[in-house]
Amino acid sequence: MTVVDRAGPEDAGARHGHRRPRWRHSLGHSLKWRLVALFLLLALGVSAVFFAGSRELFSTGWREVARPVVNDYLDRLAAEIGSPPDVARAQALTQRLPLSIRIEGPQVQWSSHPQRAEYPPTDAGLRRMLVRETADGHRIRFGLGDWHWPDQPRWHSWGFLAGLVLLTALAYAYVRHLFRPLDDIRAGALRFGSGDFSQAIPLRRRDELGDLADQVNTMASRLRHMLEGQRGLLLAISHELRSPLTRARLNAELLGDSGERAALLRDLGQMRDLISDLLESERLAVGSAALHRAPVSINALVSELVAQQFAGRNIALALDPTLPTLPLDAVRMQLLLRNLLDNALRHGGGAPVVLSTRLQLAGEGGGLGEASADPSAPAANAGPQDSLSLTVRDFGPGVDAAQLPLLAQAFYRPDAARTRSAGGVGLGLYLCRLVAESHGGTLSIQRAEPGLSVCVALPLNWPPG
Repeated sequence: MTVVDRAGPEDAGARHGHRRPRWRHSLGHSLKWRLVALFLLLALGVSAVFFAGSRELFSTGWREVARPVVNDYLDRLAAEIGSPPDVARAQALTQRLPLSIRIEGPQVQWSSHPQRAEYPPTDAGLRRMLVRETADGHRIRFGLGDWHWPDQPRWHSWGFLAGLVLLTALAYAYVRHLFRPLDDIRAGALRFGSGDFSQAIPLRRRDELGDLADQVNTMASRLRHMLEGQRGLLLAISHELRSPLTRARLNAELLGDSGERAALLRDLGQMRDLISDLLESERLAVGSAALHRAPVSINALVSELVAQQFAGRNIALALDPTLPTLPLDAVRMQLLLRNLLDNALRHGGGAPVVLSTRLQLAGEGGGLGEASADPSAPAANAGPQDSLSLTVRDFGPGVDAAQLPLLAQAFYRPDAARTRSAGGVGLGLYLCRLVAESHGGTLSIQRAEPGLSVCVALPLNWPPG
């Protein structure tokens, strides 16, 4: 296993270091949370504008209207108390009006609320307005009565905040209801992108989003018919070519031994393999429906295949004995193993090829959940999970990093590493990817320096449920 494990923790960290945290990714790509932020900012902005406008309006009204009236009223109250101040009149005023009166002077020292601490206004002009001087040197200070000023605004502030939160939540719920068809369209686009046209996008409303869902369904239906027509044409041509190809091979067998006969048989063999690979790729294109599952031991399958078809070849096995049995298509898994080993032996430069298996837990990283070798392939799984990892590593010249995402595409062959004289038409790794994805797994290709490492990750809980 140590031979195959090329990348250490530093490499893994560098490989994943550019990824943003999951919460930041969700916040940046989620319309739901952006709407929440929008409503909160809108509520705060409306509150700020309301308070600023109310304060300005109140201050303007206070200066122009209320202040002169209050001044005149306090003058009348001070005149009613008299000079020197009459405590009985002042007490009668506090019982009749919600006022507090404090009298300070050479003859009278009296307060209507002696047990309560004073909270004088912070505004100097307002403090001066609430104080009256009598002719005999007494000072009368007016204030609010039994209304506890410090306690009231706190309760009202929390109530106002709760109202804003409630209105924001209601507005958000309504907008989520309006944009709910977007979730259906997104799920439908993911299904259509993975080749699943069995379920159309539900039409919940007859508005712009409903029209968009209907147009996407129409587009998906046309794509489905086009793909089915292309697949049917390819299958028909492949089937029709088998018969004349078989007759041509039989006729070539009757020729005498010569270089031309060997070259002809080799070309006919490549054509036969090409047709077989094309037919198999079309069968696997439908996904897991083409598989014939049965309990399979990967280690036993690997040992049997190497002993029967690669006996004497330079292949080193590093098999994990703790692997469980999985429901797999044994024939398709043999095809995957054979193509991976053929590719590694062909381009390995004569060095040993290492085939290893191991059980990979979800927290280890580097398994199921990594990017597939084909960037256009849909993600087989929503998140990391336990998987069975099968890795084939060669020690050849390898390929450039820019070509790695293209290796598992159909008919792709990098000129520096693969030519027709070396065999292969560029369908081997493509078929391996289809086999892995039809089993719910992924196929990833990495530079091993030297050589290439091809890893197939198969989930332990597939099919789900």
